[in-house]
Amino acid sequence: MKIWFVGKRTGIILGITVILFFAFALLGYINKGTEAIGAMSSDRDLPIYCVDKTNDDKKISISFDAAWGNEDTENLINILGERNIKTTFFVVGEWVDKYPESVKALSDAGHEVMNHSADHPHMTQISKEKMKQELEECGSKIEAVTGKKPILFRPPYGDYNNDVVGTARECGYYTIQWSIDSLDWKDLSADEIYNRVVPKVEPGSIVLFHNAAKHTPEALPKILDALISDGYEIVPISELIMKDNYKIDANGKQCSTNNE
Repeated sequence: MKIWFVGKRTGIILGITVILFFAFALLGYINKGTEAIGAMSSDRDLPIYCVDKTNDDKKISISFDAAWGNEDTENLINILGERNIKTTFFVVGEWVDKYPESVKALSDAGHEVMNHSADHPHMTQISKEKMKQELEECGSKIEAVTGKKPILFRPPYGDYNNDVVGTARECGYYTIQWSIDSLDWKDLSADEIYNRVVPKVEPGSIVLFHNAAKHTPEALPKILDALISDGYEIVPISELIMKDNYKIDANGKQCSTNNE
């Protein structure tokens, strides 16, 4: 057996070579892992959180979820009406049963009344058949009162997965989330709600409020006036989103594919 003796300088070079070999191997492994994660992300069926708009098209949407109380709906209609603003209300089927007059008042005032499920379950925790039942039951109740079939769906609790978004699509719905959460349901003060919303708005934003939050009626006029002053046009969500020729990026932004 021959024994090879390596000089100090040669040993250092060999050591560096070995280290570089393993470093490049590890980097390749990490890159493959990153590519795999990217592929997984691209397979996600995402709802629409916001829409790709420029400063030349400063449209945004304001939305309200209505699931339980009804203390402020008439007040909200008046505040919005004073500024000739139309918005989108996502209502639960049980809420339609309790307050059909408010549903009709919203529709008559020009606001969209859209689907928020029949009884507000975590959609990811029920079967696809039950999902369809939730969507169809709520949609039928809305149409019976307003005469208009809803085309937008907001999952209760913002809880969704591929099955939820895919099932909604099969039932004729665009699934809608939000890019700005007012957190008004936490009983934040009017100033806190304002500061959570106005500084974050940008073209294409979708803002989430609730129809029965304690300080929303107090905060809303100041928010609307600030946004209008900043040059924003507030439109219902169905007028903000694209109906076809679009993709949704990893952040939930809806983008046109017409130029691709």
